[in-house]
Amino acid sequence: MEDTMSPQLDESHQFWATSTLPPQRTGSDLPEAVQSTADLSTEPEGLPEIPPFDKVGPLDARALSKTLFERLETLEEGTHEHAYVRNTLVELNLALVKFAASRFRSRSEPMEDIIQVGTIGLIKAIDRFELTRGVEFPTFAMPTIVGEIKRFFRDTSWSVRVPRRLQELRLDLAKAGDELAQQLDRSPTPGELAEKLGISRDEVVEGMAASNAYTASSLDAQPEEDDSEGALADRIGYEDHSLEGIEYIESLKPMIAELPARDRQILSLRFVANMTQSEIGEELGISQMHVSRLLSRTLVRLRKGLTLEE
Repeated sequence: MEDTMSPQLDESHQFWATSTLPPQRTGSDLPEAVQSTADLSTEPEGLPEIPPFDKVGPLDARALSKTLFERLETLEEGTHEHAYVRNTLVELNLALVKFAASRFRSRSEPMEDIIQVGTIGLIKAIDRFELTRGVEFPTFAMPTIVGEIKRFFRDTSWSVRVPRRLQELRLDLAKAGDELAQQLDRSPTPGELAEKLGISRDEVVEGMAASNAYTASSLDAQPEEDDSEGALADRIGYEDHSLEGIEYIESLKPMIAELPARDRQILSLRFVANMTQSEIGEELGISQMHVSRLLSRTLVRLRKGLTLEE
């Protein structure tokens, strides 16, 4: 069906009037996404007369948009006339952006930012739309607008930046996981998810690991009111006593490297393999007393080396 104008608009405005558009708009009245496109202080001739945009109904906006698209195809890109008609199309169809943005109202991003991103999608749809497609502009534009908003959330909502492949895999895993959980009445295994998506099990594991980067908690975040525990940093932190010996270990490494091979072996058997002096003696074919003397001499040498360094 062809779009028709409302009776009020037909009576008060000549659809092909050569007069200028009544509302004179400046760049500051436009969304930020299109403010710098053109100076709108003057209007080209030969355009339909349009009332204030907030008073144009959906059917009138659709009919006017069709006429403006016909005019846009005859204008040279980069001219004032082309920019004016293009910006008028943007303003006429901002209701599509607001409708699409309302679907994401529950997100944490400000609604103004979502509308700005959706307006970019609207501009892209206007630039790509062709009347010869035989498709209504709202039908054509809505997927582009929603897609632009979804890309915005996909690229900005992750706490840690991960490749887009893994971002998309996370969505696929979530959808497949819900479907399999309903079928199996339990959580699916990585193997079942891999079979469902036609990918390897390793890719599923990688995608599940990447999902942990979507949100992050602050170490200083305070617990809920009914939680008696302290901040997250207090709960996951602990004192690593082995850190105290790192300095000594690093200092001993060059000293041990200078020891004779048998002394290094005795040290390794005693303090790494945890063998007794008798077992070391049997291993090396010497007496336990000899092992004790060699071990004592080596430890005194190393202790003296550490004392000199300090």
